Amino acid sequence: MSAETIPVRPGEEFDRQKVEQYLRAHIAGLGAGSLEVRQFPSGASNLTYLLRMGNWEGVLRRPPFGPVPPRAHDMERESTILQKIHPVFPLAPRPYFFCSDLTIMGVPFYVMERRKGVVLNDTFPPGITPTAELCQRISRMVVETLVQIHAIDWHAAGLNTLGHPQGFLERQVRGWIERYFRAQTDEIPQVEPLTRWLADHIPESPAPTLIHNDFKLNNILLNPNDLAEPVAVLDWEMATIGDPLFDLAISASYWVRPDDPEELQHVLPTVTILPDFISRAEYLELYARKSGRDLSNMHFYMTFAYFKLAVILQQIYVRWKRGQTRDERFAGFGTSVRNLIIYAAQMSHDFPT
Repeated sequence: MSAETIPVRPGEEFDRQKVEQYLRAHIAGLGAGSLEVRQFPSGASNLTYLLRMGNWEGVLRRPPFGPVPPRAHDMERESTILQKIHPVFPLAPRPYFFCSDLTIMGVPFYVMERRKGVVLNDTFPPGITPTAELCQRISRMVVETLVQIHAIDWHAAGLNTLGHPQGFLERQVRGWIERYFRAQTDEIPQVEPLTRWLADHIPESPAPTLIHNDFKLNNILLNPNDLAEPVAVLDWEMATIGDPLFDLAISASYWVRPDDPEELQHVLPTVTILPDFISRAEYLELYARKSGRDLSNMHFYMTFAYFKLAVILQQIYVRWKRGQTRDERFAGFGTSVRNLIIYAAQMSHDFPT
């Protein structure tokens, strides 16, 4: 059915008959035959399934199993965001519907259009030679796509009620520190001084923009005939109106390079480890040039980005440790959290004065 999908993982199945009936009632022109379902294996947050009936294909998104952090994994919010962004930024897929009827799947979910393309994780597809020119073009495409997102007129798009830009960065710092301690499992000595440093060094934010909040290379679907051409930007679940430099730092923290510490490379495996991709410094410089924004406070933002990533992994790890998810991919997240905390703490020590 699809090379990038797998059979649905044990324990993550749903009642196909109920979902098929709901699909037929809410989407016109579906093909004959029963519903086929596969699962997209990447990602450690919301669960994503590929649906097919006849020639029609769609993508279903639902929250993960087990208890989740407050206000996280909000399917209605995510589908509403896509509904408003799609007309002004066509790389955001169009949603078909949101379902709040818990008798269908037991949780809220939504279905959106299927965009076909290639996801670059830690390897290139078979038969593709990652030339220096291709890596450079992909690099520029990623930065330019982020600049485009930050340039969206969010007032005109009807996104005024999305988020609270005033005091955004301070709330983010306070909120992620609180989330860490709520999900804490292991004692890591660097946590206390790092979190204190973050709270004490919050810079003034630039003018707010729409931010994706999880923008990285493997959240972009690429044209298989030209991997430097985006087909879709995925995973808008955390999008909001806020500080664009916060978004940039998150993006840059995923842009792992061969001169990064080995433990960081292990946490974030990605093709950008190849030498022909632009450096992180070049990534930031290109964004500054294309967007016109001042990046003089990026050291703080990058330190915070690594801490935030540690908290995200910690929230997943605590669910695995409590037996609320059985996905063995999460068993090693405790070590990854520790490495990220140590790395961020070292960055805070190197803060320019």
